[in-house]
Amino acid sequence: MNEFVVAEIKNNIAEITFGTPKSNSLPGAILEKLAQTILDEGKKDEVKAILLKSEGEKAFCAGASFDELLAIEELEASTKFFGGFAKVLNAMRNCGKIVVVRVQGKTTGGGVGIACGADYCFATKDAALALTEINLGIGPFVIGPYVERKIGKSQFSAMAIDADFRSAEWAEQHNVYHSVSENIAEMDVKLEKFLQTLASRSEDALALIKKVSWEGTDHFNELMPARIHMSASLILEDSAKKNIESIKEKLRAK
Repeated sequence: MNEFVVAEIKNNIAEITFGTPKSNSLPGAILEKLAQTILDEGKKDEVKAILLKSEGEKAFCAGASFDELLAIEELEASTKFFGGFAKVLNAMRNCGKIVVVRVQGKTTGGGVGIACGADYCFATKDAALALTEINLGIGPFVIGPYVERKIGKSQFSAMAIDADFRSAEWAEQHNVYHSVSENIAEMDVKLEKFLQTLASRSEDALALIKKVSWEGTDHFNELMPARIHMSASLILEDSAKKNIESIKEKLRAK
C-alpha cells in the first residue's frame, strides 16, 4: 500500500481516508496533505460534516512515522514535522464543520490526538489507545491540549507518564469515544445511520454547535510554537534515535 489521502463526498458528508503501509503511521507529507484536505472539504457549501478514517481493519494510526523521525537531523526539519500534527488538529478544530472520526483498531501518539480532535468519535472494542511518546524520549506535547480537553490534565499526565494502553471502554468513559461497538461491521452500521441523520440536520445549527463546542480553545494557537519546539528538540538527541531503533528492532522480531 502506498501513502495516500483521498476525499469523496457522499450525501453531504465529506469522507476523508488516509493510509500508510506501517500501521497508518504519519509521515510529514501525509500530515500536510491531510490538514489541507480537511480545510478544503470544510469550505465546500454542500458538505455538512466530515468523516475522517484510516485504511484497513487493524491499527487506526500509529502516530509519527519512525522512519521519518530517524531521518530528521536538524531542528528546522524537526519543527516542520511536528508542526504537521499541529496543522491537522488545527484544521479539525477550525474547518467549520462537524468532524466525525472512525477508529477501527489500536491507536497511539498522534492518532490519539486525532481521536481527541473529533467532535464525535466511533470505535470498536479493539480500539485501545496509548500515549507512547515517552518510549521515544519525547512527550505528547503537540497533541496535549486536545487530549486534555477530553480527559482532563490529570488523566493526560498519567497517560503520558506510563505509556500504557487504555481500553476502548475506558476511552468511552473518559469522553474520547462516543460509541463503542463489538466489531467493525457493527460500528459501520451505526456510523452510517449516524451520518445519514447528520446529513439531514440544519447546516447552520451544526456550524454553531461546532463553534460553541470549541469555545475557549483559541489559546491553543499560542501554545503550539513552544509545544512543537519541545518535541522537535528532544527527538534530535542521540538517546531518542537509539530508542526508536530499539523499538523498530522489537517490531521486526515479532
